Amino acid sequence: MEAEALMKTAARSGMVSCHYCATLWKEVKAHDRCGRCGAALHSRRPDSLNRTWALVIAACIMYIPANVLPIMTTVSLFEEQQDTIMSGIIYFWASGSWILAIIVFIASFLVPLFKLAVLILLLIMTQRHSDWRLLQRTKLYRLVEVTGRWSMLDVFVVTLLAGLVQIKGFATVHAEAGIAAFAAVVVLTMLASLSFDPRLMWDAAEPESGKAA
Repeated sequence: MEAEALMKTAARSGMVSCHYCATLWKEVKAHDRCGRCGAALHSRRPDSLNRTWALVIAACIMYIPANVLPIMTTVSLFEEQQDTIMSGIIYFWASGSWILAIIVFIASFLVPLFKLAVLILLLIMTQRHSDWRLLQRTKLYRLVEVTGRWSMLDVFVVTLLAGLVQIKGFATVHAEAGIAAFAAVVVLTMLASLSFDPRLMWDAAEPESGKAA
């Protein structure tokens, strides 16, 4: 921690980087704008924690219908069947497609849950100005950013399945409310990771910790 306190950061040097064009500016005052692209300058994303909390809470709410409501309805000549994410996983597992079941389970169930848990952890620790495992928390944040786009697996599967089945004329596939809720979870968690400013975590390592979002 002593080594970290001796490091010279841009914030401690009175410098601000533009979030859009990355130009570095000195002696920035309130309401100043970037002389290169005209964007508003600020050392930290404005109201970062509150915005991230709002998005995370909304994602947690949508996570319930995403897993409870059916994601698609298959209508054939003989029957009509509705499937949720979990029923699809169980079907793949029971039919012997274990690898596919594991992939869907990880991408559609574990990954969104993992992202929500990590974001909540980061928010709580940042609000407490904790300097506990800053490097590990930063790596977790990077992991959340990287895995964000891969959580859309179910949306892609339903879209592809609907096109293939209907083209061949065997049955009709309709997307249900569950897939919209699932897509909302993915989008909300991606927006939450974008609105969270990881530099707020490292403010706790500064001698004058206690900066707020």
